[in-house]
Amino acid sequence: MTDAGGGATRGKLVAWSALVLALAALSYSVRLSDGGAPPDDVLYRWSTAVGAAIQYGIILAVVLLIARGLDRRTLGLVRPPSWGRAVVLSVAGLAAIWVAGAILNVFLQAGEEQGLVPEGWDGSRAAPFVANFVVVAVAAPLVEELAYRGLGMAVVGAVLAPVATILVTALAFGLAHGLVVALPVLTLFGAILGWLRWKTESLYPPIALHAVFNGAALIAAVTLGDRV
Repeated sequence: MTDAGGGATRGKLVAWSALVLALAALSYSVRLSDGGAPPDDVLYRWSTAVGAAIQYGIILAVVLLIARGLDRRTLGLVRPPSWGRAVVLSVAGLAAIWVAGAILNVFLQAGEEQGLVPEGWDGSRAAPFVANFVVVAVAAPLVEELAYRGLGMAVVGAVLAPVATILVTALAFGLAHGLVVALPVLTLFGAILGWLRWKTESLYPPIALHAVFNGAALIAAVTLGDRV
């Protein structure tokens, strides 16, 4: 790597670090100023979907700006060498986070901290729920994976070993959500996604795993919420 290239990489690392710190600071400040979790029906509101879409749009624009000059392979935007192996590893990763999350939730009760998941189905507000579902299960995985397992692992991986890179980006992912009790679960989830990105050499399996996890959580909440 030339000095110019090294300087560019360090500049991208600094810019990515600033983005992560800004997102974490904003998330924690909002949570502290709100005094707790949002209303139970937050995912049945159009304003939630619109606000989240705007937020993710801004984050995506910043990530793409920082990532300028990096090729698709560096960002993981390539097919994995083996889709079959990628599927097997994705299923293993999904099972691991579900099991670990269930165990940790016994002690931390982290599932209730974010307060986004509704407790049951409200058919009269199906349209805004679908809009929020698309944001949570499609937009969020795309943007967050590009930010952390794509750009994040590219710039951090330029200065750290793979395992350290996975841990650093996982912690950044957890902190950006602005949660305290759920931080270990989110960090573990980020580590599993980072491991999947590393083992498959592609960003697509982590995006898919993240989308399935988010989508399954919402579907389970509205179909089983009234029974538990």
